[in-house]
Amino acid sequence: MSNSNATDARAWRADTVGEPASWYHALSESALAEFERFLPVAGLVTELRPDQRLRDAVAADIGPIRDALETGRGFVVITAGATGRYSPRELTAIYWLLGSLLGRPIEQNVQGTLLYDVKDTGQDVRYGARFSVTNSESSFHTDSSFMEVVTDYVGLLCLNEAKAGGLSQIVSGYAVRETLLAGERKVWEQLNQPFHVDRRGGVRPGEEPTVRYPVFSENARGVLIRYLRYWIEAGHEKAAVLLTTEQIAALDTLDRVAADTRLRVEFALRPGEMFFVNNRWILHNRTAFEDHAEPDRRRHLLRLWVSA
Repeated sequence: MSNSNATDARAWRADTVGEPASWYHALSESALAEFERFLPVAGLVTELRPDQRLRDAVAADIGPIRDALETGRGFVVITAGATGRYSPRELTAIYWLLGSLLGRPIEQNVQGTLLYDVKDTGQDVRYGARFSVTNSESSFHTDSSFMEVVTDYVGLLCLNEAKAGGLSQIVSGYAVRETLLAGERKVWEQLNQPFHVDRRGGVRPGEEPTVRYPVFSENARGVLIRYLRYWIEAGHEKAAVLLTTEQIAALDTLDRVAADTRLRVEFALRPGEMFFVNNRWILHNRTAFEDHAEPDRRRHLLRLWVSA
């Protein structure tokens, strides 16, 4: 098992994570030149496949990005040249290829979506929608918490930003674990026991509407977190199994710790920026937002799930 300690870069807090400038990685001009070989895109962006020439040319960029995701802070913001250098479709192609170099993009729903539109569609989570298609605050969570194999990396490409709000907030699961182990041992034990998790539209024929997983577990790769509180509450409701007082208290404590400003960092993702997080142990949140009235200016991000 992997144990976190004071020298573990993954157990960062707001005052130890480093200056915001260190969170960014600007793709090299040599890498961008190779990405440009794939532009313009004639067919579907998701049909693009990196060739060996691209892999070799981008290796010097991929190395530090992967290190940041796996053994560093667990997140990175990537830029591709000056703002406006590439069209949204060209940025999408570079983003897709970059994700394909980090691993294998995987389906995000039963419809087989590989590039998922994150934008407000006017839907409501109370009636079955995912938070990603609303303008509501999502609460700290990890993606794909209901899946048998948790997605390694979650990517977001910003095409349009909101008029106001919509900030990205992130916290290290290693720092949360340390905090809980130091003062909330009973909470920690509760979070290591299985909860019912709603599949949230990811049910295939013959499957149960919920799965049972602990919030925290650990394997050879380190801490593994499966968490979105609303999915747990909806899962227990569907399974007709009431959450116990102890379970509710444990989830309350986890939410409080994750939201502690001493642990978290936040920032606004700007158009053209690509944001990747290690989804196994980074908890992320998006604040509520107000959108532009003009349809072509409304907040729009593209999400990737990548298996490493």
